[in-house]
Amino acid sequence: MQRGLSLFKACVFLLAASAAVAAQAADSKLDSVLKRGHLIVGTGSTNAPWHFQGADGKLQGFDIDIGGMIAKGLFNDPSKVEYVVQSSDARIPNLLTDKVDISCQFITVTASRAQQVAFTLPYYREGVALLLPANSKYKEIDSLRAAGDGVTVAVLQNVYAEELVHQALPKAKVDQYDSVDLMYQAMSTGRADAAATDQSSVKYLMVQKPGMYRSPAFAWSPQTYACAVKRGDQDWLNFVNTTLHEAMTGVEFPTYAASFKKWFGVDLPSPEIGFPVEFK
Repeated sequence: MQRGLSLFKACVFLLAASAAVAAQAADSKLDSVLKRGHLIVGTGSTNAPWHFQGADGKLQGFDIDIGGMIAKGLFNDPSKVEYVVQSSDARIPNLLTDKVDISCQFITVTASRAQQVAFTLPYYREGVALLLPANSKYKEIDSLRAAGDGVTVAVLQNVYAEELVHQALPKAKVDQYDSVDLMYQAMSTGRADAAATDQSSVKYLMVQKPGMYRSPAFAWSPQTYACAVKRGDQDWLNFVNTTLHEAMTGVEFPTYAASFKKWFGVDLPSPEIGFPVEFK
């Protein structure tokens, strides 16, 4: 009798677990997005080369292209996406309240944020780099370091600005500015020898104004950018991860590589054929 009761309880447990899995699958964001017929992406509108308004008023940038790649994975049509412009501090709240399906807005992955949202595979690794005039006498990081306190670096004003610059150039003088435009102006007019800023911004400026600037190969202070989705929906997270993975390593690589080249001026190497690079 006891054995029969135990088997009965086991069957009830398995049925309940199966029902829970089925309910979760039925309630997946993946199914609701497919049923709706378009993707809703939370992003920004003021930060080139990530997300900004072009001359025609339409959003463009690398984050916008990432949204299009996910829409193409869903509907085989990158235009089936609605972008909700949001401030940086709304990136997580808009997910939690289902105002957006996913946030793609150069979100830095941190352990504390991962307690609130689920992060996708990373699609970019950011860092700090130096922007110099094309005719600068300094070529690579070694020559800048050798100059010691003879080098002045312009940086956007913040609490950690001086510490950040000194991670790369321990003896450099640091001038802080309250806007990016003033920082670049100081470098262009010779009040500073270099400007320290996000490497993505450095690469974008060099694409936009070829021949005007140069940048040493050295970059530092890495941080990971990923999209974010609401926690607890593994089907949706798996789908987005599959889409991003194949954009960076598989069938959609040409689309990802073309976007990377457009915004950062970098020709990505083609994924190696043969044994999957992820397991090397």
